[in-house]
Amino acid sequence: MPAVRGSTTGRPIMRLLDLLGQRWVLRILWELDGGARTFRALQSACESISPAVLNTRLKLLRAHDLVALQADGYGLTDRARTLNPILMQLHKLAENWSANGDWPNPSADPQ
Repeated sequence: MPAVRGSTTGRPIMRLLDLLGQRWVLRILWELDGGARTFRALQSACESISPAVLNTRLKLLRAHDLVALQADGYGLTDRARTLNPILMQLHKLAENWSANGDWPNPSADPQ
């Protein structure tokens, strides 16, 4: 197995975490969960993403069969939809942390 960032083993979970951990990848997948979007609509939904970075990330996600170019814009593939239950669990966790005031104090984070 090929090595990936942060891992010399290249285990499948490390490869997936490397892919999903790249900046903007999860946000793009999240925004496309509601349906296909054009490039401009996706860029607008992702707020401050540059066109160059969005283009690069879409190429990456297409190469991994997570996003496909459809007649009405970019959309999730069936493969990407298998991530939805996991992303929804993370969403619920984040909502619970927020509601309970369990987020750490950012000023206390070591840098």
